[in-house]
Formats: sequence, structure tokens, C-alpha cells
Amino acid sequence: MCRVTDTSSDIERTEAESKKSRKVVSRLWELRRFVFPYKWRFAGAMVALVVASGSMLMIGQAIKLLLDNGFSAGSENLDQYFIGLMGVVALLAGASFSRYYLVSWIGERVIADIRKAVFNHILKFSPSFFEVTRTGEVLSRLTTDTTLIQTVIGSSVSVALRNMLSFVGGIGLLIYTSPKLSGMVLLVVPLIVVPIIVFGRQVRKLSRANQDSIANVSARADETIRSIQTAQAYTHEGYDRRFFAADVETSFAIALKRIRARAWLTALVILLIFGAIDLVLWSGAKDVVNGDMSPGTLASFVFYAILVAGSLGSLSEVWGELQRAAGASERLLDLLHQEPEIRAPEHPETLSSPLKDGISFNGVRFHYPSRQDAAALKNLDLEIKPGETVAIVGPSGAGKTTVFQMLLRFYDPQAGDIRIDGVNIANVDPSAVRSLTGLVPQEPIIFADTAMNNILYGRPNATEQEVHEAARAAAAYDFIMDLPEGFQTQFGERGMKLSGGQKQRIAIARAILKDPELLLLDEATSALDAESEQLVQSALENLMQDRTTLVIAHRLATVLNADRIVVMDEGRVVTQGTHEELMKEGGLYAKLARLQFDTGREALTA
Repeated sequence: MCRVTDTSSDIERTEAESKKSRKVVSRLWELRRFVFPYKWRFAGAMVALVVASGSMLMIGQAIKLLLDNGFSAGSENLDQYFIGLMGVVALLAGASFSRYYLVSWIGERVIADIRKAVFNHILKFSPSFFEVTRTGEVLSRLTTDTTLIQTVIGSSVSVALRNMLSFVGGIGLLIYTSPKLSGMVLLVVPLIVVPIIVFGRQVRKLSRANQDSIANVSARADETIRSIQTAQAYTHEGYDRRFFAADVETSFAIALKRIRARAWLTALVILLIFGAIDLVLWSGAKDVVNGDMSPGTLASFVFYAILVAGSLGSLSEVWGELQRAAGASERLLDLLHQEPEIRAPEHPETLSSPLKDGISFNGVRFHYPSRQDAAALKNLDLEIKPGETVAIVGPSGAGKTTVFQMLLRFYDPQAGDIRIDGVNIANVDPSAVRSLTGLVPQEPIIFADTAMNNILYGRPNATEQEVHEAARAAAAYDFIMDLPEGFQTQFGERGMKLSGGQKQRIAIARAILKDPELLLLDEATSALDAESEQLVQSALENLMQDRTTLVIAHRLATVLNADRIVVMDEGRVVTQGTHEELMKEGGLYAKLARLQFDTGREALTA
């Protein structure tokens, strides 16, 4: 019974392996859509490839004529034979140049297109994708994986086709030159093909594992470097070094297995190929001595045998590269085939501007993909009128930021709907929804660029004067002009040259420049000192006039100026009203005010 079970398992494994191999081939074949736009260059490369292979095969015939006729006593055609051979070599050189240039151009162009396609596709993904996928892994696919595919398209495929033509043509000319010796050569071919297939499969498996381990290394490094201040503040460098070293060593161990498999493949092919050549030369030399074969015929046969052997050896190397690239292409194409959860409907509805009926959350229930056991919003009902300023307050984890993320359509609710002017935003292109909004997050994002370009991010087609006005409105103009190069000063990665308050003012200037229909402020003044807060608060009040505004705030100054305060807890609206009404009510809001708000006691007890 055990043997039957083992046999059955072996069959299942073989079938699974076969299906996987077919899948990899089909995925590699899918890359043709990136090559198709350059079909004429590809056709030119194929013509050059055929000419180069044909020229190489002609050299064998030229050698035969030289030895049998050119060196004979009294030959008058010696010069012609050498000139003819030189002509063949010149043709080979020209064709090789054309093949290399065209194929390399196609490889570089196709990889550039693949990188753009992958990057453009990644930008479509909602934050839920990045909850389960590390940034370093995505970067590894954009860099390491595409580099491997570039090697295949820009080199390996061309080498493989050239060697295949040389192999097939060489076999034909071997048979034409000496059927007897050709039979001896062909007997060895199956012995060479078998290890190529066996070790090739192993190399493909190990290559996929190797690419995954490299992605882990990139992700670990990216995460640690991005958090370098935290790592140093907690003296965590020693642990980070050990964790990174462990990932690197794992990647090295997998790479070593792959290298060992390829080394065995190369050694076996060389042993079998040159063993076969030695056997053929021995037999052919006896025929020449006995007068059954001319020296030119033996020389041309040896040339073709070496050509065939070299082609087969190169094919084994290329097969290893193809197997390695198969894993990389599979990872990239898996990413390209993955559909974003948030996407535009086939026939999107349009939104009016300015807002007429406002915004409504109707029985919205939502779980984050990584936290399916706890609902971030539970049957949320909320109405926001056009031009109204609504402050959202509540303890940590109440769902305040989630409201913003749902409104920006970073996620779609599992139940209920969100409507803008009566239109369900699930039926609207996400970019149309987001074009109405201006977001100032609690942790402002500053790009490694100039002050000018950081503010222009809000509206790239704005004029320089408009940027300056937005900076003044956000109380950022003076400190920017004090920088060494003013608005052309580079802020460094993640704004390392700026203080927390300065970063916040740049983010506010960005939102002011966009001049949005709906303003979303997530603790927009939390990182400011008292003086800057007063300036920015004044600017925000001007910006919020006649504009629908949602404010997540812990500071009482913002709440006092709101038309309405919405108190949330555990994903629901607990109560709502003005500051005075909620303080008299004496519930959760009054408790939060006493604990968190940092204005004077007189304002709290008013």
C-alpha cells in the first residue's frame, strides 16, 4: 500500500511540476506584448542573426576548400580562397554588429517599458495592498527582477537563437560531410540534453527562491534605513545588523545551491561534449591515414563538431539564465496581473462642482484587510452640508482617520455607502473623487526635492507667484526665504532639513495651492509651536471660508471654530453638537476636552 501511495505522490508531483513549467513558459511568452511595438527592429535582428549563423557555417566549407584545393601543388587559386574566407569573416562581423546592437536596443527599450508599466500599475493599488506587501519587495521587483529579464531579452534570447541555428545547421553539415562520424556525434546528444533538463528545472526553482530572498533583504534594508532615527534612538543597531545579516546569509545559501546546480550542469556538458569530440577525432584521423577521408573534410568536420558542441554548451548556459529569469518574470507578471481593489467603474458617474447636497455616510461598516477581526467603522451615519466645517473628535482608534480614508476612496466599505451630492462614490472614478479634496495629514509627507516643487505637488501647473502666495498663507514664506537657496533649496529625503512645524506648514501650503472643494485636516496644526499655530490657524480659517471642511482635532482652538463637532468612539458617532452643547452634556466629549485639549481652563468651562 505504501508503494502505491508513493507512486501516486510521485505522479502528482510530476504533473504539478509539468503544469508549473508550462505556466512559466506561458508567462515568459506574455512578455511578447512588450516586444511587439518594436517588431521591425526585432525582424532586423532576426535577419542579422540568420546571416551571422550562416556566415559561421560557411567558414567550415571555406576551410575544407583551402586544405583540399588551396594547398595542393601548383594551385593558382590560393589567393582567391583566402580572399573568399576574408569576405565571409567580414560578413560575419557586420551581421554580428547588427544583431548585437538591435537586440541590445530592444532589451533596454523593453525593460524601460516594463519598469514603467509596473510602476504605473503599482500607483493604482490602494493602501490595502501595501498593508500586506512590503515596499522593499516591490522595489526589488522594479530593479532586480527587471534586470534579470533585461539579460534574457537583451542577450540570452539572441544567444539562444544563434546557437540553435548554429546547432541545427552544424548537425546538417556534419551529416553532409561524414554520415559515419555524424552518427557517433548524435549518439552523445541525448546524454547531454538530459542533464540540461534535469538541472535546468532545479535552477528555476532555486532562482525563484533566490529572488524572493533578495526581496526580503531589500525590504529589511529599506525599513531600517527609513527608520534610522528610531533605530539609533533605541540603540537597536546591533539587532538590526543581526537580522539583516541573517537575511543576507539565507539569500547567499539559496544562491549557493543555484550556483552549485549550474556548475554541475556546465561540468557535465563540457565532459560529454569534449569526450565526444575526442572520440570523433580519433576515428576521423584513422580514416585520413587509411585514405578514406581527405584532410579538408576532417578539418571541416572538426570545425562543425566544435561549433555544434559550443552551441550546445552555450544553450545549457542560456537555459540556466532563462530558468532564472522565469522566476523573475513570473513575479513581475503576477504583479501586473493583480487587479487593484479600488478602480474606476466601466461607466463612471460624474460629480458636480461646487458641492450642492453635501456628503453622507450611510450605514458604513469597514474592516481593514489586515484586521478582519475588528471593525474600524460600525454602521456609521454622518451628514456634512456644503460649506460646513465639521470637527471629528474621539479617543485613539475611534475611526476618525478611517473616515478620511473612506472619503478619499482609499478603501471601499463592506456595507453601506458614501455619497457626494447623492452620488455613490463607488460609482465614480477614484481620481475624480480625490480631485475635489485637499489633504493635510498628521504626519506630513515631504519629498526629496526643492521647496518650490514640494508646494507645486498640490497643483503642478501653478505659477511661481501662486506658490509664493500659498507659502505666505501657510506662514511658510519667511522661513523658506531664510534657507540658503530660498524656494530652490533641497529639503533632503523626507524633509530631513526641516523641523516638524516647518514640514506641517509646507503641507498646508500644498493644500492651499490646490484650492480644493473639500478640505481634510488631520491634526493639521499638531506639530506647530504656539506662534506658528496662530499664524496657520488664521490662514486655515480664511481657507475654510465657503468651503466644506472636515477636521480631525485634539486642539480646542480648531474645535471652537467648527460649525459642528462629531464625537466618535469604536467606529460610531456617539453624539454631535457645538462645543457649548457637548460640554453641558458632560459625556465623552467633556472627558476628552479635560484630558486632551490644551487651551485654558476658562475655555473648557465656558
